[in-house]
Amino acid sequence: MTQKKLKIKKGDEVIVIAGKDKGKKGAILSVIRDTDRVVVSGVNLIKRHTKPGRDSAGGIISKEATIHISNVALVDPKEGKATRVGYKELADGKKVRVARRSGETIA
Repeated sequence: MTQKKLKIKKGDEVIVIAGKDKGKKGAILSVIRDTDRVVVSGVNLIKRHTKPGRDSAGGIISKEATIHISNVALVDPKEGKATRVGYKELADGKKVRVARRSGETIA
């Protein structure tokens, strides 16, 4: 079974375009390909009641939950607004991601 080709990846700066956290920006912490979901830092925070364990004291912990990939958009490196992602081949034959809004290459 082939993996889905996603246009955003771990470490990218994204903005939430739908839902309760609309307008918030954050970096992608992890990508879950089989369910098309991502974990974004500081977005979709939930409270978890955890028991004390060997390495943690327990209590109420706030952490990020997953958000669907269709509800986030990549942040344009030039303007800081939401953009779509395209691909371009450089002169040396290397394929790079490009922001559609400004044409800047994405690291």
